[in-house]
Amino acid sequence: MSKYNVLDLFCGCGGLSKGFEMAGFNIIGGVDFNKEAIDTFNFNFKGSKGIHTDILNIDEEKIKEIFENKVDIIIGGPPCQGFSSANRNKVDDDPRNKLFFQFVKFVDVFKPKVVVIENVRGIVTENNGYAKKEIYKIFEKRGYKVTHKILDASDYGVPQKRMRNFFVMSKDFIFDFEKINKVSKKVTVKDAIGDLYKLEKNEKEIKNANFEDMSSYAKKMNKKSDIYNHEVRYPAEIVQKRVSYVKQGENWQSIPKELFSNQRNNRHSSAYKRLNEKDVSVTIDTGNSHSNYFHPLYNRIPTVREAARIQSFPDNFIFCGSRTSQYRQVGNAVPPLLANSIAKLIKEDLDNE
Repeated sequence: MSKYNVLDLFCGCGGLSKGFEMAGFNIIGGVDFNKEAIDTFNFNFKGSKGIHTDILNIDEEKIKEIFENKVDIIIGGPPCQGFSSANRNKVDDDPRNKLFFQFVKFVDVFKPKVVVIENVRGIVTENNGYAKKEIYKIFEKRGYKVTHKILDASDYGVPQKRMRNFFVMSKDFIFDFEKINKVSKKVTVKDAIGDLYKLEKNEKEIKNANFEDMSSYAKKMNKKSDIYNHEVRYPAEIVQKRVSYVKQGENWQSIPKELFSNQRNNRHSSAYKRLNEKDVSVTIDTGNSHSNYFHPLYNRIPTVREAARIQSFPDNFIFCGSRTSQYRQVGNAVPPLLANSIAKLIKEDLDNE
């Protein structure tokens, strides 16, 4: 069986790449405009070439030279904001689509066996699915068989409800999303981070917590690794006081009104949301101190490592850069286990060809 080379465009810290690596693919490189994300990518994918640049600045010859013209699969999440109904006659010319068509240029240069695009689920429905239709047209014109599906990460072993759309384009087979294996039982927040409770600095809260052995999920994430990116910080006293009124699964509506300086009844349902140990997490966002989700037991937001566990990053995946950047990298990433579910089936299809 072949070891297929993967290039990740708009790679961020490498969540999509990690999923493909776990499935046995060879990650040869990534490109992203965010330097700290690329620092993380290069730290975790040894021997890979993570390039910090504006993708628009790389010409075709440079692309071939850097990656030695040996790319079997291209993956990534190119922005598609310019595919709107107002621009139906000039999709190619819309400046907001330059990044997307640069992604397509990489496809034209390497002519990979498979292309995977990840994006927000709205791309399928907005403007009567115009963006979806254009993407089908662009890749079918190049000889690819295109399929797509909106997937919920919690169906594939990620302890988080996260809806994302995936396009899979292949030269030689039609990818069937229905063949991806789903988990029989969803992974909960406690499964994901329960073993980390004992690392809390507040001894009083530690004594009140119910510690159990690591879950099978935690063992899969840890594999006897040290714990990194787990700096415990508590927010301002007023925030801690507000959150103290919120029980697991509840939100800002449980907080006494007098604790808010401005009276509002239109806060988002995720505001001051406390995670429920017995359920999957809400979608992990890119926030830091202003984040909308709080630890199930403690009056703080999850640490970077706890957020990474909920995103299904293994503990030996180290995040570089500032704390704010680390949160952003985690929140922007494709959950590796979700990517892995897609990658494993792609590998089966490729090996069968």
